[in-house]
Amino acid sequence: MRIDLNSDLGEGFGPWSMGDDDQMLDIVTSANVACGFHAGDPDIMFSMAEKALAKGVAVGAHPGYRDLFGFGRRAMAGVTGPEIERLVAYQVGAFQSVCALAGNRMSYVKTHGALGNACNDDEGLADSVARGIAAADPRLVWLVMPGAPTERAAGRAGLRPAREVYADRTYADSFNLAPRSRPGTVIHDAALACERALRMVSEGRLVAESGRTLDVEIDSICVHGDNPASVEMARQIRAALENDGWTLAPFAP
Repeated sequence: MRIDLNSDLGEGFGPWSMGDDDQMLDIVTSANVACGFHAGDPDIMFSMAEKALAKGVAVGAHPGYRDLFGFGRRAMAGVTGPEIERLVAYQVGAFQSVCALAGNRMSYVKTHGALGNACNDDEGLADSVARGIAAADPRLVWLVMPGAPTERAAGRAGLRPAREVYADRTYADSFNLAPRSRPGTVIHDAALACERALRMVSEGRLVAESGRTLDVEIDSICVHGDNPASVEMARQIRAALENDGWTLAPFAP
């Protein structure tokens, strides 16, 4: 049994940092690196690509809305499909080039924050993201929510999907993430996150807040890097998975 453990990293900007990227790189098997629109900058992107290469951690582009002030977590009404294609292609291409400069190769893409939530609810928006990724490099894997528009859009665009679940977030009935604005939707308890992660991968099933279930294939588990409990949570989840017989390895080739 093989599973990937990923986290959103490189989410600082200039002298400002968020989370403990160095410790997380010792735990996770894939790093989703901010590409400058919601966080990150060329120096941070280069550093992440270089450090991940040294630690054998796969790297992927983590494109979001152009929203540094809101950390890419604010909905952007009125952004058109063609605009989405361009902002995704731009960020993916930028990180791909910075990786090459660092002697590394990015292998996948995962959308960030409000952009990710929006395309997991909207088939047309998901197709726009898929076209942006495919235009940058059709060989890239797209890290998607299982059973969501993104998984279907990946197939239509000829992209390979990898299916991701969240250890530290709860699910709405649509099986998109429940809004962060609601209390209890972000999990800070490491033991609870471990229990949820093990149950999801062992049963191959998502459970919504209402109790509704969805049978899914799972390739990767995410622990958000900006959560104050992230490092300890990721460490405990990795240990629990390995104790349960899982091999931790990147999903991307």
